[in-house]
Amino acid sequence: MHKLPKKNIKIGILGGTFDPPHIGHLHISKIGIKKLGLTKLIWIVTKKNPLKKKPYLSVKTRMILSKKIIGRERNIFVQNLENEIKSINTFDLLKYIKSKNKKVKIYFLIGADNLINFHKWKNWKKIPELAKLVVFARQNYSTTALNSIASKKFRKKDWLYIPGKKINISSSLIRKFW
Repeated sequence: MHKLPKKNIKIGILGGTFDPPHIGHLHISKIGIKKLGLTKLIWIVTKKNPLKKKPYLSVKTRMILSKKIIGRERNIFVQNLENEIKSINTFDLLKYIKSKNKKVKIYFLIGADNLINFHKWKNWKKIPELAKLVVFARQNYSTTALNSIASKKFRKKDWLYIPGKKINISSSLIRKFW
């Protein structure tokens, strides 16, 4: 985990299996950095999403592909922290990052599709205590996401919805062509 200077630091976390990573991940990363004024954004590549099937690609391959897509972006980094955290859950990840960077403001970025089942995530109601939830619009998901259980339970100050140009791409769509 990168150590950061402690003054007015804002970091974004984009977690996922990145199976495979794609330009949609990079697109919301760049928007997040710009709109939220993030000092840096970390892609946390996980072994497995607890709510999905086993990933198609290995963690090592997904890490390599993620770094390749990021290219020369100076503010975006790729990490896998599951060995340090001993967990695949977002709550544990954010708790770990917060413990290493107590004075840092953390933003957790997700696509609107993830907000739909957010209420099924471990300790989902406590996630806003650790990070501000930032939800990016996704084609065909936004209306359902904005009417989801989590969107109705969270206070306005706990989360932010970012509408905008939706890139109609997903890892599952890419895998269909392999």
